[in-house]
Amino acid sequence: MRGLFITFEGVEGCGKTTQIERLRQHLEAQGHTVLMTREPGGTPIAEAIRELLLDPAHDALSPAAELLLYEAARAQHVDERIRPALESGTTVLCDRFADSTTAYQGAGRGLPREELEHLHRIATGDVWPDLTIVIDLPVEAGLARARARGRADRMEQQDVAFHERVRQGFLELAARNPERVRIIDGTQSIDEIAAAIRALLAGLLTARA
Repeated sequence: MRGLFITFEGVEGCGKTTQIERLRQHLEAQGHTVLMTREPGGTPIAEAIRELLLDPAHDALSPAAELLLYEAARAQHVDERIRPALESGTTVLCDRFADSTTAYQGAGRGLPREELEHLHRIATGDVWPDLTIVIDLPVEAGLARARARGRADRMEQQDVAFHERVRQGFLELAARNPERVRIIDGTQSIDEIAAAIRALLAGLLTARA
């Protein structure tokens, strides 16, 4: 059976990385084989693109160039790691995927949704998440967390208005895709968020049984 593909989304500093690790531990304890990965990144080529995209020195990068670089990294990631893992029955947990591009480059940068969706189809080869978890958090709170970690990357350095548009983009995605994209309240405790995610996953596993 094809493995489950679960993606995590949200504004900067929403706690995705912590929750992915929690879920990995939970699934492995139940006997699942799990691949934990991220976007942009996940392969040597995609990680090199990630460094270019997030380097604050590259503030002249145009929205169109930014979009194409994200999709190039995604195409390599899907072909080299995600699709083979899913075909082997591995559960894939990914920190960001195409929905981030829709929120950041679509809602945030204002690029047309139809163009994004066309490029998503090319980059993903129709590999799409079974479940997308958006950890929703007020922008100011998330940015404070992210910037407390140290030097802010190029995306974290965008202004608050940009990040507000991104947050709204994620909420609109959930409204358009209620069966796949689920919102979790990121103001809860780490344990409460983890429990809510496990409950969502239990429902998905039951539906697949």
